Amino acid sequence: MSVKHDLTQRTFEWAGAERLARSLLQIRAVEIYPENPFTWSSGWKSPIYCDNRMILGYPLCFDQVERGFIDAISQMTPGVDVIAGTATAGIPHAAAVARALKIPMAYVRGSAKGHGKQKQVEGRAGEGLSAVVIEDTLSTGRSAFEAVEALRAEGMNILAVFSIFSYDFAVCREKAEAAEVPAYRLLGFETLISTAVAESYVDESYLQVLKNWRLHPENYGM
Repeated sequence: MSVKHDLTQRTFEWAGAERLARSLLQIRAVEIYPENPFTWSSGWKSPIYCDNRMILGYPLCFDQVERGFIDAISQMTPGVDVIAGTATAGIPHAAAVARALKIPMAYVRGSAKGHGKQKQVEGRAGEGLSAVVIEDTLSTGRSAFEAVEALRAEGMNILAVFSIFSYDFAVCREKAEAAEVPAYRLLGFETLISTAVAESYVDESYLQVLKNWRLHPENYGM
């Protein structure tokens, strides 16, 4: 399956993105309520809630995501040495992809353990190895790019961050640019909301509201 590139944003969207969007909406991993927004831990009000942990309960959707990651990684970062998942949401997808590609896996804790060997990176790690980071959802990108830095502290070369879905916020793009690591996603914001409208999960009258929220999420509901 091919990948559609957007070099100006140093990102791409998987060619199976619309099908994936329909799957995430069907299993309610993504819910859209413009009139009754969710509150994120950051305090931002959001008309969209994405809980990709729901995918774990739906094997066909899980297989779809795995195929997307395999296609994208094989095309964008061929020859990668390690598939690294963020704890905890990226771990199951990293494990599935690493096994399918017969590539070693690692995972990155939010912080180093306070006991034992006090490691932050578990699994395959080492000087000079190339790695990609798998995250389930990119919003601000904080956890994904903290994982990038933890892997770099092990002497590893980070080729890219891959996610199932990205809100495509400017703050995440800025983190990617600062880290000089491209952030690739299987499904982007524009495709998600256009599919939601086409499949009648949200009324078309809210389309511009959702687009405006993505540009200025900190101001929504104020």
